[in-house]
Amino acid sequence: MRLNQNHDLPGTLIVVEGIDGSGKSTQLAILRDWLQNIGQDVIFTEWNSSKLISQTTKRAKKKNMLSPRTFSLLHAVDFADRLEQVIVPALKAGFIVLSDRYAFTAFARDVARGVQPEWVRNTYGFAIKPDLSMYFSVPVEVSLERICSNRQPKFYESGMDLNLNPDPYESYKIFQNRVIEEYDKMVDEYNLIKIDATNTVHEQQVIFRDIVRKKLEEKGCSI
Repeated sequence: MRLNQNHDLPGTLIVVEGIDGSGKSTQLAILRDWLQNIGQDVIFTEWNSSKLISQTTKRAKKKNMLSPRTFSLLHAVDFADRLEQVIVPALKAGFIVLSDRYAFTAFARDVARGVQPEWVRNTYGFAIKPDLSMYFSVPVEVSLERICSNRQPKFYESGMDLNLNPDPYESYKIFQNRVIEEYDKMVDEYNLIKIDATNTVHEQQVIFRDIVRKKLEEKGCSI
């Protein structure tokens, strides 16, 4: 499994993970702006965005016709396409690749849906190991409050496909707590760097940026 081995490509792969409402996307966007402003070459990619498969996944979601394993396979195809078409070429060219979610999202969500951990990990066995994997940790109650300030929880986001609870808000808490449990297990397994996402945006970014700066300097990049 390539996730257990450091890659030898000149670029740097930085990954952010966390449950919905953790603020990870905001932190990555701020980091991207900073890196671009100091003259770094940056490529951004996000979960479920492959032109090859993302529309198929979205249509299937709307019809609520995805079993946990089918869900997992569709996302794996999406990930494989982005890895080969975006991530690896950018790393070969020496770019900094910023990924909003990575294979760890599947390891957390799919297992929370009842898929065997070994099966999911083997499915993503082709994934390369990130240089940095950040996990923005937040209690489920905080995440739900943040989400509800803008919209209602979504069907799959709430785990409504699992019949956990007829109330979408209660189902969200149950499902996302399962996801949190899986992320917490991966902190040691995959050396995820845990950041308290209940801190202010500025406090988190200071920590995040300092970690990224040190990693880039390790790889010979002057910041």
